Amino acid sequence: MRELLFMEPVFKEAIWGGTRLKDVFGYDIPSSRTGECWAISAHKNGDCRIAGGTWKGQSLSSLWESHPEWFGAAAGCHREFPLLVKIIDARNDLSIQVHPDNAYAAEHENGSLGKTECWYILDCDPDAAIVIGHHAGNRDEVKRMIEEKRWKDFIREIPVRKGDFFQINPGCVHAIKGGTLVLETQQSSDITYRVYDYDRLSDGKPRQLHIKESIDVIEAPFREDQNALPAVVKETDSGRKVHLVTCAYYTADKIDTTGRYTENFGDSFANVSILDGEGSVNGIPVSKGQHFIVPAGFGDVIFEGALSMICSQAV
Repeated sequence: MRELLFMEPVFKEAIWGGTRLKDVFGYDIPSSRTGECWAISAHKNGDCRIAGGTWKGQSLSSLWESHPEWFGAAAGCHREFPLLVKIIDARNDLSIQVHPDNAYAAEHENGSLGKTECWYILDCDPDAAIVIGHHAGNRDEVKRMIEEKRWKDFIREIPVRKGDFFQINPGCVHAIKGGTLVLETQQSSDITYRVYDYDRLSDGKPRQLHIKESIDVIEAPFREDQNALPAVVKETDSGRKVHLVTCAYYTADKIDTTGRYTENFGDSFANVSILDGEGSVNGIPVSKGQHFIVPAGFGDVIFEGALSMICSQAV
């Protein structure tokens, strides 16, 4: 019988990180500059281990290899576990950056996947903003603005509130800014091109920029993604499901429960991140900050209690 696979997160320190992963979720973080919790990941740079049950201590990547049937059709379509779920604590601004698509990454990054991602804003300061897109009219103007360091003219900032959701496609200039806590669902890739980093120093030296690569992949003009239009798709007395996005690589939904709520993820595995509350899933106690995978073909997943969660599935 297939069982729910609870994850042991992997933590990443960063120049812009803080302590909210400990303060909000109770994680045992490595330092006061912890920027990322890789909550569900089989990537070589942060391969989560199974927290309990039959496969306790085994890495997610090895389970993907040894039991592809647990991951349904995705195991036949992808050579590696296709998704990566993170929580990001931006105490300070992240760099202005952009990600490549699959074709560019395969050619220039040793066969890596590209990086399509989406953000659910878990919390943010009252005056928080994020960077999404740019103001250049075409690719020549992108190149000119970057080379001339006309950052105020180039960068497009928008205000952000708790509960907002954004789809970030390859080629989209973006940055999470300080005071923001984000749940990110993405392709399993660790490729980021920094366009600008505010001339910050790390260990006394500027962090590496990727100007050529950024200019190669930035799309111009910027166009907002129209796929991320959250809509209620299921509502009962005990829960509510909001569909956030479907793109070429994943779907994402937000589910809030107030009692006994049943979800069946069908023949595809599902990543589940508990954002808030406490309760149980198929009789197993769960609470804020836990992350697990529902294997393909698992059947009914029964949530009980007051829970808020993000669920994602590979496409």
